[in-house]
Amino acid sequence: MADLGPVAWPPAPIRTERLVLREPEARDRAAIIELFASPEVGTYVGGPRPRDELERAVPEVPRRRPGLFVVELDGAMIGIVSLDRRDAERKGHIRPDGGEAELGYMLLPTAWGCGYAAEAGAAALDWFAGALPGEPVVLSTQTANDGSMRVAAKLGFTEVERFEDYGAEQWFGVWSPVTLPA
Repeated sequence: MADLGPVAWPPAPIRTERLVLREPEARDRAAIIELFASPEVGTYVGGPRPRDELERAVPEVPRRRPGLFVVELDGAMIGIVSLDRRDAERKGHIRPDGGEAELGYMLLPTAWGCGYAAEAGAAALDWFAGALPGEPVVLSTQTANDGSMRVAAKLGFTEVERFEDYGAEQWFGVWSPVTLPA
């Protein structure tokens, strides 16, 4: 995430019923390469990246990237969840100047259909709501990506608009943390 403000990074690992969200480690390198080289994963995100390019580009020891969580199941990486600032130049915003926090998630195909993306996304959103109270989060996905659309609905994102981008119809929604009266 480009600007976490006063939020310390990395947070302690976040544990859910089945998963751990944590900072990337050297042992995740092979799974990260597999994730970004996967034709199935790449279907709705611009296609897979060439494995040889990833082998050269992905460092042996990951650099610290605030907002990026590895999703771990039974000690192995199954995907990533990220909270990044949405580029002001992209379509889809709820603020005139952009820069909203944007949730992203990618899982290895072997982890699809088990509810892990929703579980990891909910944990990341809960962490974010505690770290930056009251700040909304946006999400954008292709309308053709049925799985991602289901995850967005499960997480409580509300549609703001649809638009054409990257040659496909995009769904753009917002999530606002529930603020309970004091």
